Amino acid sequence: MKTWVIPDIHGCLQTFKYLVEKMIKLEREDALYILGDVIDRGPDSKGVIDYIIGLEEAGYMVTTLRGNHEDYMIKVIEDESRKGMFPLFGKGKVLKEWYKFGGEETFKSFNVPNMSQIPEIYVNWLKSLPYYCTYGNYLIVHAGFNFKKDNIREYEIDPAKLEGKKIIHGHVPVDIEFLYTCLNSPNFNFIALDNGVYMSNRPGYGNLTALELNSLDLKVQPNLDF
Repeated sequence: MKTWVIPDIHGCLQTFKYLVEKMIKLEREDALYILGDVIDRGPDSKGVIDYIIGLEEAGYMVTTLRGNHEDYMIKVIEDESRKGMFPLFGKGKVLKEWYKFGGEETFKSFNVPNMSQIPEIYVNWLKSLPYYCTYGNYLIVHAGFNFKKDNIREYEIDPAKLEGKKIIHGHVPVDIEFLYTCLNSPNFNFIALDNGVYMSNRPGYGNLTALELNSLDLKVQPNLDF
C-alpha cells in the first residue's frame, strides 16, 4: 500500500490523469489525498471533479480537502441562487471577484447559463469536503492552520501545537528547488507541495507533484494542459 498526496490541480485534467495513471499508477489498495484547489485557472475543472468522483465510485481510497477556491465556488453558487436566474444588475460582486482568481474557466467548463444551475451532485460534493485530515505523523491541509495569524500565506508555525507532526500543504506555489529543500530538511516542520501547475511559463514552476508519504518519493509531472 502506498499513500500519495497531490496538491492544487487547478482544472488541469490531462496533467492530473497522467500523473495518477502513468506516474504513480494508483491502485485500489493505495490511499490518495488531494490538497484542495482542484478547480479554477485551468481549462477543465468540471472534468477534474468528475475524474475524482469516478475514482471514488470505483472504490479507490480518495480524500479530497476543501481549498479556498472550492470555498469561493460554493459562495458564488449560493449568491447566484439567492439572486435568482435573472439578476437585475448583471454579474454579482462575488462572481466578479471569483473570476479574478480563475473562476471564469470553471464556469465555462460546466456549460450552464448561470452558476445557480450547477447540478446538485457537484454542490453536495464540494460542501462535503473536509478542511484537513491526519495520516501517521502528518497533518494534511490545504493552506495551513490558524496560529493566531491573519495571513495564512505567511503564518508562523507553533511547533508545540503540532504534537510532533509535520504539516503537508499546498495553496502557495513554491519553486521546485524549495520543494526539494522541504523534503530533504529534517528540521522543517512542513512540506510545501504546490509547484504552481498553471504557471508553466515561469522557470521552476508549472508542474503537478505527487508525494508518497512512506518513502518520500516525489513524482513531478509537467503541465500537459497548456
